[in-house]
Amino acid sequence: MKLPITVIVLAYDEEANLPRCLSRVKDHVEDVVVVTNADERGTDTTSDIAARFGARVFTHAYMNQAQQFDWALQNVDVKTPWILKLDADEWVTDDLWHELEEKLGSTPEDVTGYFIKRRVIFMGRWIRFGGYYPSWFLRLFRTGKARTDGREVDEHIVLTEGKAAKLQNDFVDENMKGLSEWIKKHNDYASREAAQSKALDSQGFGNPEGSRNLERSSRRTRLVRRSLYAKLPLFLRAILYWKYRYFIRLGFLDGVEGFVYHALQGLWYRFLIDAKIRETKHESSH
Repeated sequence: MKLPITVIVLAYDEEANLPRCLSRVKDHVEDVVVVTNADERGTDTTSDIAARFGARVFTHAYMNQAQQFDWALQNVDVKTPWILKLDADEWVTDDLWHELEEKLGSTPEDVTGYFIKRRVIFMGRWIRFGGYYPSWFLRLFRTGKARTDGREVDEHIVLTEGKAAKLQNDFVDENMKGLSEWIKKHNDYASREAAQSKALDSQGFGNPEGSRNLERSSRRTRLVRRSLYAKLPLFLRAILYWKYRYFIRLGFLDGVEGFVYHALQGLWYRFLIDAKIRETKHESSH
């Protein structure tokens, strides 16, 4: 028997990742929805792939991940009592499916969502150190009981009613597009972070209402970024952050692949954000 869940996937140009994602959900849940971007080039085959796996396909003009997912929550006719949010480069482990089969039907009424651990795979290696595991995300929730926190980058789902519990098993984040695409994506993320730097200076890394609904470790991370990281000098803070992740949080135990990941995610990406912030300030002064 399939679980009473609708999986919602936001996807565009995901020919490399989407088949794996959908193949691992279609036999376990009652409904699968793929929301793709309005394609101006006419070359994206995401909709065709989704239809081949029996998913319902919706198209909407893309602004950012938060707005796209909130649009899906408001406009897709969901008939199941639960919604699971996945990205195209993510997939659900067999252990997590088994856990859901055992627990979902007996969920207390006041529990309206579940936090699930994300397991990041980079260059074939599970990134277990540097503070990246376990990272908890609210991905499964009762229909009509959640929304995003509205952030431009690093958005989270937050409950509007009830409370959240935790599941013990993982979902996996493993992008099959390769390093060049990873860098391209994070360059875009860095531009978005820099563009909202004034808002970050005044509000911290996210709005207070959204932060209160996050899992404890995520709330702590945002608090540190708001009260400490955001006040440090540009560029220096990126170097200090990398040292903290790689040495104090034992990122070096992730091997060669981990060295690449922590250098890119913990240093290069944060350094690039600061460079774009600096560029924006320079342009605005002329």
